[in-house]
Amino acid sequence: MTHSAMARFLLALLCGAQGVGSLVVDLNRSHAANPQWPGHARFYLVWQVVSYAMLSLLEVALILRPGPLPNQRFYLAAILAGIPMIGCMVAYLFRKIYGGTLINPNGIPPMEIAWFGSDIPIDLNLATEVTALPMLMGTVALYSY
Repeated sequence: MTHSAMARFLLALLCGAQGVGSLVVDLNRSHAANPQWPGHARFYLVWQVVSYAMLSLLEVALILRPGPLPNQRFYLAAILAGIPMIGCMVAYLFRKIYGGTLINPNGIPPMEIAWFGSDIPIDLNLATEVTALPMLMGTVALYSY
């Protein structure tokens, strides 16, 4: 398998996981069906999740379907995949301005990691995005090699 074929496979996998992961994590009782969330927040969450899922389908099609301009389609798919990741980082950086939090008291609890005798809460969404962004950059670098 060539490095470009491997990169296309990895990017398609990452894009697919991004879409399916959003559906699995957010369309459940802890998020979209959470009765303690305002209906307005649930509406925006479902809108976001369905948009991400549709975007991931487009990205996978751009990567895997045969056709003209394969390089341009690969890079477009990579850019589209990176936008939600960067959006998460922006939301994280500016959360104090709008009163945002990473953890919902009646939602999915953070993962606890023991670190020198202390338990550190790790938000799984943020951990996923922080992990996925370098994976995306590495995949693009592999394709460009």
